Amino acid sequence: MSERDSIDEVLERLRELATSLYPEIVIDAEIVYGKLRIYLIDESFIDVWISRRLPNRYAIHWERRHIDGTIYRWDNTPHETHRHVPTFPHHFHEEHDHIVKPYHYPGNIEEALKEALKYVKEKIKKQHHSRTT
Repeated sequence: MSERDSIDEVLERLRELATSLYPEIVIDAEIVYGKLRIYLIDESFIDVWISRRLPNRYAIHWERRHIDGTIYRWDNTPHETHRHVPTFPHHFHEEHDHIVKPYHYPGNIEEALKEALKYVKEKIKKQHHSRTT
């Protein structure tokens, strides 16, 4: 994201990226309440948030609590409790807020969303496969 891009322009690019690169899992995407919401085939959704006040602060949150009680979130909020994570402040919440793992941020939000969508696609594929076998 360059300094000249507005957050809304970046969110619009991310919307186009999600819908064009992952049509097998993305039903729709829209910018709501200043963030991008991506609707997925399993009735879950991803919110992409980019801070308008703090430079380079982001979160990609996959909401699944209404399905199986889980969440997945890639973010760089510098919580003191996560200072032990080698990639601090970048980290990954896997299944629950209290399970925090290292996350090697690729350097821009577009690549981060691609990585997150790839992860989501694999998880959805595994869940679908386990239900059909």
